[in-house]
Formats: sequence, structure tokens, C-alpha cells
Amino acid sequence: MWLFVMFDLPTQTKKNKKDSALFRKNLEKDGFVMHQYSVYIRFCGSIESAEAHIKRVRKIIPETGRVSILTITDKQYSNIVNVWGKIEQKVQKKPIQLEFF
Repeated sequence: MWLFVMFDLPTQTKKNKKDSALFRKNLEKDGFVMHQYSVYIRFCGSIESAEAHIKRVRKIIPETGRVSILTITDKQYSNIVNVWGKIEQKVQKKPIQLEFF
């Protein structure tokens, strides 16, 4: 079983930002890993385990925002198609070579 937690949390105020960061931190403490910025995933060995983690997620959801929890089987997850494009990175300048005579 795989759990997907997808969310859109407000970040306009300091409290919103703090709540959003705490939510992410608590997901990671519960064994979730970031799949995309607002999508976290976790493997669960059984339906019972998945239900326990869903209860934990429900307890940590902030007052505002939207959170969706999706449960899929390992077989369904194995059909996922990931397309990873190039990530542009700044080219670091090479340091000037120092020469000694």
C-alpha cells in the first residue's frame, strides 16, 4: 500500500508559513518522503498500517488549506510514469589557477 498526501496550504502570513512548515516536518517524522513539493508519499505494509497513518495525518492537518490523502496498491504504484526534465543549475565559475614559479 502507498499513501499519497497532497496539499495546498496558505503561506501568506507568518502563522500560515509556520503551520505549513510544521505540517511538512510532521509528515517526514511519520515516514513520508517528498515526491513533489506538495506531494508526500509513504509505503505501508498493510491496510491497517495505512489506516493508522491516515489517522495521524488527519490529526496534524492545519486549520486552513486543502489536504487530500490517496491510497493505492503497490501494483498500482508500480505503473507510475515519472518524467524528469533537466534542472537548470547556475554554472559556477572555475577558480583562477594559482601558479608558483
